[in-house]
Amino acid sequence: MSISLDRKTVAIYAGAVFLRLLVFYALPDLPDFLSTQVEISTPISSFKRLQEGLFLYQNGLSPYDGGVYHQAPLLLVIFEILPSTVVFVGLDVLNAVALHTIADSLRLPSPRFSRLDGSLIAAAYLFNPFTILSCLGKSTSIFTSAAIIQAVLNAQSGNAVRAMFGLAIGTYLSMYPALLLPPILLMIHQSQGKSATLTTSTISFAGAIAALLGTTPILTNNFGDFLASCYGAQITVPDLTPNVGLWWYFFIEIFDSFRDFFIGVFWLHLVGYVGGMTLRLQNQPLFVVTSLLGLMAIFKPYPSIADVSLYLGFLPMYSHVLPLTRYTFIAASVLLYSTLLGPAFYHLWIYAGSGNANFFYAITLVWSLGLTILVGDTLFAVMREEWEIERPEMKGKAARQI
Repeated sequence: MSISLDRKTVAIYAGAVFLRLLVFYALPDLPDFLSTQVEISTPISSFKRLQEGLFLYQNGLSPYDGGVYHQAPLLLVIFEILPSTVVFVGLDVLNAVALHTIADSLRLPSPRFSRLDGSLIAAAYLFNPFTILSCLGKSTSIFTSAAIIQAVLNAQSGNAVRAMFGLAIGTYLSMYPALLLPPILLMIHQSQGKSATLTTSTISFAGAIAALLGTTPILTNNFGDFLASCYGAQITVPDLTPNVGLWWYFFIEIFDSFRDFFIGVFWLHLVGYVGGMTLRLQNQPLFVVTSLLGLMAIFKPYPSIADVSLYLGFLPMYSHVLPLTRYTFIAASVLLYSTLLGPAFYHLWIYAGSGNANFFYAITLVWSLGLTILVGDTLFAVMREEWEIERPEMKGKAARQI
């Protein structure tokens, strides 16, 4: 990765690092408070739970004893060696540099598209409140985000092996990045132009996953506990701690006899977008990746604002379709509304005792609605642009979405 270090770029990165370090060291109680907030920390990405697993690991016990830790054992090695503040700030900067590089080299088949300023894309990511809060709250989702961004960066440059290794790391950590395999394979194919690379890349991805899983018996004694706690917890959703997603309240209310059926339906719903979007938008695989990240931030079992910050990190690269969107103001207003009221409703439910679970779940539904409007509206804008390119006589005319 190489970026031009002009004065503006240096100011952006230095300002972002200074802001994070200032809060970490000047306001040490704030990161501790944020790390307990359900919008930032989930059972799968909680730094508090990671510390519990690390304590067990350092004392010669399985980190999965007690059913608290649901993350990969490789993270334990990282945090045993490096200070947490350095890790989270460093990964935020690494992600911004990668997005900066992707934007600088991005070329899209659109008459509206003009060359992007990568430093502004990096600034949009680094100074996004969701990114800052996720960093300060030490959400370990940042590792998955870094792996996905590196996979996209290397796929764009045609480095299939590195792209597959990056995606494999993300899959090893959180499982759901495996859904991005088809559009990333398309990116590699478009950058290299060789049909054989698809098979080779898929084999590389499977081999990298196998190698990463092979490190687990070295780090922890019971491989079965790792699979059950890390991946089984995401597939079967046993921990119904409140979060900004749609699963927890539904499975609190559902009868146990229907639980397995609806878990299958929810996962099928998430997986079902991959094939159709990849085929329909095969000429724009980066937008497929972007949209899938938005959908995952809505429909995965344990989402957080870190997932939204990753989606919003890629979305500004498609700012040229903004004039074709229809509900941007509504989506932004709904997201702002739910962002401000979500913590208030959670406080009323848990601490003040003047509300119930419906208070918080209602605002998470509004949050998901705002994200759905944003994903759907940008998807419409990109397809509308394709339609106008194919049929210039229809440019500016009304179209009905069916």
